[in-house]
Amino acid sequence: MDGRARVLIVGAGIVGCSAAYHLARTGITDVLVVDQGPLFATGGSSSHAPGLVFQTNASELLTRLAAYTVERFGAAEFDGEPCFHQVGGIEVATTAERWNDLQRKRGLAAAWGVPAELVGPREVADRIPQVDASRIRGGLHVPGDGVAKPVRAAASMARAAERLGVRFQGRTEVTGFDVTGGRVRSVRTDRGEFEVESVLCCAGIWGPKVGALAGVSIPVRPLAHQYAVTGPVAGLGAATGPEVAQPVLRHQDASMYFRQVHDRYGIGTYRHRVIPVRAEDIAPTTGDGTEAPSAGGGWAGMSSVHPFTPQDFKRSWDDACELLPVLRRTELAEGMNGLFLFTADGMPVLGPSREVAGFWVAEAVWITHSAGVGRAMAEWMSDGAPGIDLRAADLRRFEDFAHSPAYVAERSAQSFREVYDVVHPQQPPARPRPLRTGPFHERQERLGAVFLEANGWERPHWYESNEFLVAGREIVLPGEWAGRYRSPIAAAEHQAARERVALFDMTSLARAEVSGRGALALLQRLTTGQLDRAPGYVTYTLLLQHDGGVRGDITVARLSETEFQVGCNGPRDVAWLRAHADDTTSVRDITGGTCCLGLWGPRARDVLAPLADVDVSAEAFRFFRAKRLFVGEVPVTALRLSYVGELGWELYTSAEFGRRLWDLLLAQGAEHGIFPAGRAAFNGMRLEKGYRAWGADVWSEHDPDEAGLGFAVKPGKGEFIGRDALLRRRDRPVRRRLCCLHVTDGEVLMGAEPVFTETGRDAVGFTTSAGYGHSTGMSLAYAWLPAELAEAGTRLRVAYFDRRHPAEVVADPVFDPEMARMRA
Repeated sequence: MDGRARVLIVGAGIVGCSAAYHLARTGITDVLVVDQGPLFATGGSSSHAPGLVFQTNASELLTRLAAYTVERFGAAEFDGEPCFHQVGGIEVATTAERWNDLQRKRGLAAAWGVPAELVGPREVADRIPQVDASRIRGGLHVPGDGVAKPVRAAASMARAAERLGVRFQGRTEVTGFDVTGGRVRSVRTDRGEFEVESVLCCAGIWGPKVGALAGVSIPVRPLAHQYAVTGPVAGLGAATGPEVAQPVLRHQDASMYFRQVHDRYGIGTYRHRVIPVRAEDIAPTTGDGTEAPSAGGGWAGMSSVHPFTPQDFKRSWDDACELLPVLRRTELAEGMNGLFLFTADGMPVLGPSREVAGFWVAEAVWITHSAGVGRAMAEWMSDGAPGIDLRAADLRRFEDFAHSPAYVAERSAQSFREVYDVVHPQQPPARPRPLRTGPFHERQERLGAVFLEANGWERPHWYESNEFLVAGREIVLPGEWAGRYRSPIAAAEHQAARERVALFDMTSLARAEVSGRGALALLQRLTTGQLDRAPGYVTYTLLLQHDGGVRGDITVARLSETEFQVGCNGPRDVAWLRAHADDTTSVRDITGGTCCLGLWGPRARDVLAPLADVDVSAEAFRFFRAKRLFVGEVPVTALRLSYVGELGWELYTSAEFGRRLWDLLLAQGAEHGIFPAGRAAFNGMRLEKGYRAWGADVWSEHDPDEAGLGFAVKPGKGEFIGRDALLRRRDRPVRRRLCCLHVTDGEVLMGAEPVFTETGRDAVGFTTSAGYGHSTGMSLAYAWLPAELAEAGTRLRVAYFDRRHPAEVVADPVFDPEMARMRA
């Protein structure tokens, strides 16, 4: 074996082989793939996976990764055998809640470009005759779904990669890494040491163990998932016939799925106790590298296959026999508890690590998304950015607490239990809570705050103490789904904040201190705005990818010649700042040690002025300015800006002074009708004001001009990351735009709904943020649309559940477009 490689991939399962193949396609062929097991049935999850590939998902990212997997595997073969059986998939509903969920999923499929249709019970039974049609309300049929042959697909991609120069070596265990100067330099194995430029860990259930050898934390946990194969089923097929001709059947009300295996059924279930396994206890595979027969068996020696526990399968077998009565005439022939990885939020973990430069990760990836992930990782490693936005799967989305074994164990268990549940987008986790609380938490509890959770933070969404605000108001309530985790009180808080003054807890927003003699140069190089301004200025600006896409939006307050406070979207932004900083600049995450209150509303100045030791008049403290001042005894960094479109300030102080700041403001504001308001009112107000939320409305696949953020780009300031690419984009007409829609029949949406022309059959776009504008009396949604449909007055339809609702493009923003209220 050659003693070096540009990229060494750990793991020759389906993800490692996909990444190797796609790296070679980009021109990076000096790649070595090693695995401790045999090639290509290495004994990991790929070797035993039933191979289901289903595309429809609430996540656009996962849907697109799955769609590419279908495309790639559908065109692949190995030794004349197919790598994918495109038999379609049907998810059935046995309850009203699930049927409603399937209606939403049909909308998601349309939004993300996946053909799908709702079918009645008889149509389901026509495709899968074994189903008892009397037990179901219908199903969602996705013709493009099917069953992959994972080991065959991995071998096919590996063979293609080898033709391009990639090397594969089985029976080679990674034993350590040389990390010098914070970068991986070489990989030690039991077959020798290899100098490398980069490492990509695709080791699956062994991933945490491999990462630990390099000092990299990979927050995943192996859990066992039960899969069993029946004896022969009458009428299903022949033992020597096609392996799979029926659509994949998912019975998510019972957390289970079925796939044909010749004349038998393979049945998988998540309706059993959580069965965790410690990654460090999983030994290498001792098998021979041949693919397990489709009917089961052949699992001997696979470390990812643990003994079947029949007692855990009993309830699922009963459920299976109810849906497919023919199963009562057969029995289970064999089964296994197969290991694969789960994360705290159910998404993969992808990308470069924070701890070690050159160490990349692609873990917790299902077969469904494997080819798509391999391509995205190859693009990211070769071009500096993936061709698809991976924000929701970026390894760096997790903060330190989310790497703790206790947190990973608790939340991965919840992810397992919820695999097939109907989960509302705002549904908070049950445990561990409370985890992160600001200094106002006890005060908020006493006021009846209703908390939801985000990134570990407890965030009030409304306060029961504000019920008095509801009286005499006209309150529009959303329907059951959009109105879940909402209250009339939130609508009243929204309206009242525009009338007087409200106090919003903004502590959970990430922020960093960037300081040192190189601080200005760093921020100038990374952002689109002109930050070379006098101390005291605040600038809303963007972080761009090298290709001109919006990586993030941040708010930068220059506090002195060498000190800046940066409002970020989360740890990914902080990691980006740190990755580009040199020894002249310090980047410090100050979120946990500080707190923030948003004092907003037309009477905000009346509250702050008597408490502040400086003049806060419009002339003395102008819009988008920052000052250090005292509020009573409390030292505060005050930023005069507002995400809700009202006069006011963001008031920052250290956590030790938080409760005093809260008490001072509420006491002083009593005569002005002050009250604490929650995130629900905050979100509705920002929607009316047209403020984009990065990650929800805009992400790295959009450029500033498309997103309506071109005002934040100052190309005349000089070079910055993404500048030249963005200028080249500006030579071409804008193809799409983020638009504001008024849903004219008043239906309140949730976001991620497909948008159609008035008579069109195919979706032309999809919504992002949505809600009700309680100040404007309008149901609003933002949507990505083709440029030719972006003009105000364009009439459209938005599909929500089983109806298409009329909508019209309106000028953005719908509330106070002159910004007179914030500048008052």
